[in-house]
Amino acid sequence: MFIQLIAVGKLKEKYLVQGIQEYAKRLTPYLKFQMIEVADEKAPDTLSEAEVSAVKAREGERILAHVKESAHVIALAIDGKLWSSEELAGEIDRLGTYGTSHVVFVIGGSHGLSDAVLSRAQQRLSFGRMTLPHQLMRLVLVEQIYRAVKINRGEPYHK
Repeated sequence: MFIQLIAVGKLKEKYLVQGIQEYAKRLTPYLKFQMIEVADEKAPDTLSEAEVSAVKAREGERILAHVKESAHVIALAIDGKLWSSEELAGEIDRLGTYGTSHVVFVIGGSHGLSDAVLSRAQQRLSFGRMTLPHQLMRLVLVEQIYRAVKINRGEPYHK
């Protein structure tokens, strides 16, 4: 199985980079994992709705340029479905078992994801109604992917 994480913006916080690297290393025996960072749009703090849409559209184009046609896309979105760790594990297992061995998780920038990215996604996943920094969400997601792999293999880690 090949799992990609495509995210907007470059991680700058050393502790987040180290955490993601650790879980990516732990995933190596089980699957191929790749994280792709696409450039975020430089914009002032206050934007009109039209400007926000334009920023999301440009970031969305960069995201979609990395998504292969055969990939199953799961967008992280606040309006997505809430899954438990076991449900995420089951979904990853189902996708791998039934012919979708390439899964792409997408995390947008501070303004969210464009309509084009959301339309391309087969599923939307939410980690809850609380707002989390999109940089921190990367670490949380990679940890949950690792947890899902361990659940699917029946190996100790998940408690």
